[in-house]
Amino acid sequence: MNVVLGVSGGIAAYKACELLRRFSESGHDVRVVPTASALHFVGAATWSALSGKPVATEVWEGVHEVPHVRIGQHADLLVIAPATADIMAKAAHGIADDLLTNTLLTARCPVVFAPAMHTEMWEHPATQENVATLRRRGAVVIEPAVGRLTGVDTGKGRFPDPDAIFELCRRVLTRGADAGQADLAGRHLVVSAGGTREPLDPVRFLGNLSTGRQGYALAAVAAARGARVTLVAANTDLPDPAGVDLVRVGTAAELREAVLAAAADADAVVMAAAVADFRPAHYKHVKIKKVEGESPAPVELVRNPDVLAEISQQRQAPGQVVVGFAAETDDVLANGRAKLARKGCDLLVVNEVGRGRAFGSADNEAVILSRDGSETAVPFGPKAALADLLWDLVAERLR
Repeated sequence: MNVVLGVSGGIAAYKACELLRRFSESGHDVRVVPTASALHFVGAATWSALSGKPVATEVWEGVHEVPHVRIGQHADLLVIAPATADIMAKAAHGIADDLLTNTLLTARCPVVFAPAMHTEMWEHPATQENVATLRRRGAVVIEPAVGRLTGVDTGKGRFPDPDAIFELCRRVLTRGADAGQADLAGRHLVVSAGGTREPLDPVRFLGNLSTGRQGYALAAVAAARGARVTLVAANTDLPDPAGVDLVRVGTAAELREAVLAAAADADAVVMAAAVADFRPAHYKHVKIKKVEGESPAPVELVRNPDVLAEISQQRQAPGQVVVGFAAETDDVLANGRAKLARKGCDLLVVNEVGRGRAFGSADNEAVILSRDGSETAVPFGPKAALADLLWDLVAERLR
């Protein structure tokens, strides 16, 4: 695949060297097109040595090859990393004053922007409008990470992990330019993942075996298809997917609060998290001790709020699509159909768990039940494949 790596003028330009290495080692043919400002951070010699190709910033270099047209025309993927507020503003308004911005206008392949800037610049209304414009046109603009910025500042605007950006780009390339890879552009999708924990005392809790891998796959695939994604993660220990807003929670009550807040303007909500049905009625503020010769006191349980049913019955946005998950150990389809009717969601992903199935595994097998009575079988395979198929069904309903 021919990959064009555009580098704009931010301190995170040095991190793009690692992204270039990942593409090259994966067998892609990479052409680096930096801006003049980017060369203040990483020199042309470095980019040329790492890519094995000449590096230019202006349309007047190598004019006989018409680089301002040819580079974009021959690209299978165009990645701008880091993407500054300046380069996104130029892309949104069609300004073409150097080789990279000309390449952006001539490219007909998927385009991915990996923003990096100070929090105030990212949150400025002008930047947000430009991002919305790019997403509406089908570009994938991933959300910047939260963390240490230049100097002592901390906040949203940090360059995402290069490995995570590469994985997102790999998903974009897998779908291809004609496969509707940005069919979720302009959409806000909320995904819950992991398993909630209900504390008994400071050291014990009621929980489950969910690791969050399916929810994380859903979030990563949605971001690669152009969506703005909010991932509500309960007790997970997985690398943050590039391009998503991550909200960490612990209990079912915390998950409910976070999901309801994010769902206010969401086009779709996918409840992939394993939410505890019950919690202890009484929390002990000190560790529960065993007493020799005495039986342990019974643990009284109370029901947790049913988040999926609440969201299904009280849709916060017009046309909102709600998807649930059902982890079953027996009578899988019968229990799934009953749950679909009871919850009132649009789609329900039903899978068998236990004995090494689903929880903690890289693969999954499921049946997606629809409120209209249709059923879609998902054969055993990577959880990202299930995510792609589920988003196909969601996209149909959003259209």
